[in-house]
Amino acid sequence: MADPSSYRPKPGQIPDSPGVYRFRDEHRRVIYVGKAKSLRQRLANYFQDLSGLHPRTRTMVTTAASVEWTVVSTEVEALQLEYSWIKEYDPRFNVKYRDDKSYPYLAVTMNEEFPRVQVMRGHKKKGVRYFGPYAHAWAIRDTVDLLLRVFPVRTCSAGVFKNAARTGRPCLLGYIGKCSAPCVGRVSADEHGELADEFCDFMTGRTGTYLRRLEKQMVEAAEDMEYERAARLRDDIEALKKAMEKNAVVLADATDADLIAVAEDELEAAVQIFHVRGGRVRGQRGWVTDKVEDVTTGALVEHALQQLYGEERGDSVPKEVLVPALPEPVEPVQEWLTERRGSNVSLRIPQRGDKKALMETVERNAQQALVLHKTRRASDLTTRSRALEEIAEALDLDSAPLRIECYDISHLQGDDVVASMVVFEDGLQRKSEYRRFQIKGFEGQDDVRSMHEVITRRFRRYLAEKERTGEWTDGENPLADTTGTALTDVIEAPLSSSLKDDDGRPKRFAYPPQLVVVDGGQPQVAAAKRALDELGIDDIAVCGLAKRLEEVWVPDDDDPVVLPRSSEGLYLLQRVRDEAHRFALTYQRTKRAKRFRAGPLDEVPGLGETRKQALIKHFGSVKRLRAATIDQICEVPGIGRKTAETIAATLARAASPAPAVNTATGEIIDDEEPVTTVGSPGDPVTTGAPEERRGQET
Repeated sequence: MADPSSYRPKPGQIPDSPGVYRFRDEHRRVIYVGKAKSLRQRLANYFQDLSGLHPRTRTMVTTAASVEWTVVSTEVEALQLEYSWIKEYDPRFNVKYRDDKSYPYLAVTMNEEFPRVQVMRGHKKKGVRYFGPYAHAWAIRDTVDLLLRVFPVRTCSAGVFKNAARTGRPCLLGYIGKCSAPCVGRVSADEHGELADEFCDFMTGRTGTYLRRLEKQMVEAAEDMEYERAARLRDDIEALKKAMEKNAVVLADATDADLIAVAEDELEAAVQIFHVRGGRVRGQRGWVTDKVEDVTTGALVEHALQQLYGEERGDSVPKEVLVPALPEPVEPVQEWLTERRGSNVSLRIPQRGDKKALMETVERNAQQALVLHKTRRASDLTTRSRALEEIAEALDLDSAPLRIECYDISHLQGDDVVASMVVFEDGLQRKSEYRRFQIKGFEGQDDVRSMHEVITRRFRRYLAEKERTGEWTDGENPLADTTGTALTDVIEAPLSSSLKDDDGRPKRFAYPPQLVVVDGGQPQVAAAKRALDELGIDDIAVCGLAKRLEEVWVPDDDDPVVLPRSSEGLYLLQRVRDEAHRFALTYQRTKRAKRFRAGPLDEVPGLGETRKQALIKHFGSVKRLRAATIDQICEVPGIGRKTAETIAATLARAASPAPAVNTATGEIIDDEEPVTTVGSPGDPVTTGAPEERRGQET
């Protein structure tokens, strides 16, 4: 635990201007990012008497070992830079809202020639229009099923679409009138695009136009005595009205707004958002966060706005955002929202009328979400704390192992030997820090030797990173004062900081665990311990979990530690071990599958799947390609002379393939036959005889 006075900057060193600051721990990991209108005044608040600080703020400043800052021109730039660094560093003490679920959206892929309507989750893609989020995927499918009567837009996957185009027969939806069947040419791309536009217009709330148009067409059909057509139009109108009824009218027509409410106590806060489009509630979502410092409701709202709109542009940011409290100051946040939308955004607190009544409903939802979360987490926190304490007691550790790393070896009869490293922090998975290894030191099956190699490589890398980060221990800070630097340069500065490798990738092994768990018994534990001893590391505990009797083995002990079957500590170790086994097995299977699919063309550097397909299509087989001259290879579209020379040289180095033999007749199969590839054009190309492929590895 560090004394804040040991790294407190001198008052004259801190500029009195807007900027963003970062606290780092002893391993140079960023643990907190903040912004300030005046860096000098804001940072001074952290270095007062510890007894006067909020308990969690006190924990943060005593965990930190240094502080640095970056000066910017305006508070809006500070807001942008703070958001960028929180996304990049994922600081443990920052307010980070956790989605209570991955919400589904109704998406229309307007970036395709024939737009498709589908359910999407995860990150938003460019050129795709999103509606929602919805609470359940089935709600989206029900809505789409109703709307397809009127807007028969394509909903099939790319594979189904291509197959229908090849056979000339549409799918079932095309036959029953719920798809316009562009796959077989019933409508052109432009006509189908207009249908997709109308579908999107209806989903954005412009419903009256289509209802009036359909009602007029229905009346005209009835007057012309086209009663069957009039009946179909009547059913279409009912379908649209039924779809509209799924979203209650809460505000005046054409109102686009997001309502954000916060429920909080001393330790946690819950946020609920209602998305209102066209006066109707189109979606709802919620987040929960730990309050790691003494933050106001306005600050919680500001962080929620950053997470909600940080990746959005255009109409995804509504004209009006209603909140329970305004950030302080409000002008930079409002200016930031306006910039992201491209037009003015109103950020305010509702005072009266329907909007205030709806805000009260959102607040009730936030209160219920917080109560439900605390009910669930109370048991979860207690269980995880008890599990870590039981592990510490069983292994005679000084403190609970807050970071646990587990290693497992996987192979298939000595082939494709790989290893996995999984990380649990505070008893929870930290998937962003999972790593996988290929065993390079030897060939064959030897789990003990493999474990020694993996532990050695992991902690040798840790020592190298520790030595490199020691270059800043003299107090030199290349980012401490960047006055006059362009904001884009400032945002990119962390990419070359101590958290990045020379190639710009995030460091993989910069932080040590308190406990290393290996999947295995006494031999594997001894190998892991020997690897740490050889590197001079003596402050990391090691244990192993044997599968047969679930015994916990520790170094230099002939008898295992036996935890009760009902022990939460044993259950946590089993979860860690099983996760490491799953991760290793998945990698091993992927690696083996790639090796079986590999062919001579896979050895050509820089040759992608499209050009592989073009080469095979042009020459018909690898044998003919191998016999071709460089000028003949250059005739293939997309193949330049330098690439052709590389292809010829690589194929010349490759060993001649063993002849394929028909086991039924005993005759040798001539590979002059054209190669047939199975699958879509994006699938890997399979070339060569099976015997040739089996011995290669990518």
